[in-house]
Amino acid sequence: MNAVYHRSYEEREPIEVRINYDELVILSFPGPDRSIKTEDFEAGRSVSRRYRNRRIGEFLKELNLTEGRSTGVPKILKAMAANGSPAPLFETDDDRLSFVIRLPRNPLSLAPAVSGGDVAGEVTGEVTGEVERLLRAVVGEMSRQQIQSALGLKGEDHFRTAYLKPALIANVIEMTLPDKPRSSKQRYRLTPQGQRWLDTHPDVAR
Repeated sequence: MNAVYHRSYEEREPIEVRINYDELVILSFPGPDRSIKTEDFEAGRSVSRRYRNRRIGEFLKELNLTEGRSTGVPKILKAMAANGSPAPLFETDDDRLSFVIRLPRNPLSLAPAVSGGDVAGEVTGEVTGEVERLLRAVVGEMSRQQIQSALGLKGEDHFRTAYLKPALIANVIEMTLPDKPRSSKQRYRLTPQGQRWLDTHPDVAR
């Protein structure tokens, strides 16, 4: 939305979105207004003294796709941080002819994909505080809703992003139906690695 809103429609070059192995790259023309410094973007301060495409901005605002209050860049920074991803990179040239935003992939995506089997017999990712809480909540085979309830969590998206996916990537829990991840009969259980991690990390809170 930022690229659509802030690009120059006097330029022939289209917006480019490149999905690479290491990052997602968005390229648009021209670069940001000279009143905004590159370090302002990195700090989440991107308030321009001049605005492009006010009517397009008003249209996007009516569609609830933008707020029109210079909150786009802070939202990008917040979303990347909440996802545990590296900070985005903002690049432009001295003449402000182009603007590039690089969104690096999450380091956890480097871990081998988990299909329910033993990956070298080890935990393959970081056991965060959220993953630890999930491990201690799983008893036998439980549905996603049952685990969420045991943790006292309501938001499904947050649960999947912060708890479930990292636990699967770390190979400490597994799906009972790995070939049908969205099945209503899907259940989750500890892997041998997950149980071994619990055995070697007693719950000091108890």
